[in-house]
Amino acid sequence: MNELPGDGWVEPEIIRPYVVTRGRARPANGKFDLISMALTVDSPPETETGLDPEHLSILRLCRAPRSVAELAADLNLPVGIIRVLLADLYDRNLISAREPQFEADMADMNMYKAVLDGLRSL
Repeated sequence: MNELPGDGWVEPEIIRPYVVTRGRARPANGKFDLISMALTVDSPPETETGLDPEHLSILRLCRAPRSVAELAADLNLPVGIIRVLLADLYDRNLISAREPQFEADMADMNMYKAVLDGLRSL
């Protein structure tokens, strides 16, 4: 029996990301928010055992700091896949990652006191 495309078969666009991450849907380590920045630590290796072409592309792109969202757009891959690949590179010490820093801890009473003191001095 001949199966036609769309007759229960999964499209190649869905299979490819699954294959790239070897079935992993989440990074083993790290959170990697959309605005987390990644930077290649050293010059990207030409070839390294266990690195796929997508890993090498990330290393090349991250010569300058790049966010997870930028990498996903540049490589035309889902953000979840990029997170898994970044975790692979991070575990091998090939990239550094910087999580977003929030301006201030809103539960810090000292900050509120400093703001009030500043307003009173006006």
